[in-house]
Amino acid sequence: MAHAAPRPRAAIERAGTTDIFSARTHRAAKVVVPVLLGVVYGYWAAANRRYGGPITVENFLFGFLTGLVFTLVFMALLALAPKVRRELHAVLWAAFGGSAVGFLVIQAASPGVLRSAALGLAVAAGVFLTMFYRFYTHEDATGHRVG
Repeated sequence: MAHAAPRPRAAIERAGTTDIFSARTHRAAKVVVPVLLGVVYGYWAAANRRYGGPITVENFLFGFLTGLVFTLVFMALLALAPKVRRELHAVLWAAFGGSAVGFLVIQAASPGVLRSAALGLAVAAGVFLTMFYRFYTHEDATGHRVG
């Protein structure tokens, strides 16, 4: 019967990390990713609101402010949510995701408030289940990452 050859101890210790980016790249990503998502979100909300019509100053300002608020809330969640317990952490992300999608749907050409609320709640439920599973499998009960 064949057995695997033992690896040197140094190789085992290095194999524990899967991070391929530097700390500088992670710091930059904490700013760049929310800003890019905010730009996309703001453009999407403005496009939904103008119903295919011409771009106006009011429409541009609406998209800019919507994207700015999205970016600021996203950055606040990235900074503050990991400091709470995993259940509340998942609820915060679910509320953010559900409200963001619900807001986009209500900006469309007469979708109806009930349809917007239903879609927002469905997205929030999916985000909650996904995030709770992730936090439950990657953190201990006090919120510290395992492994």
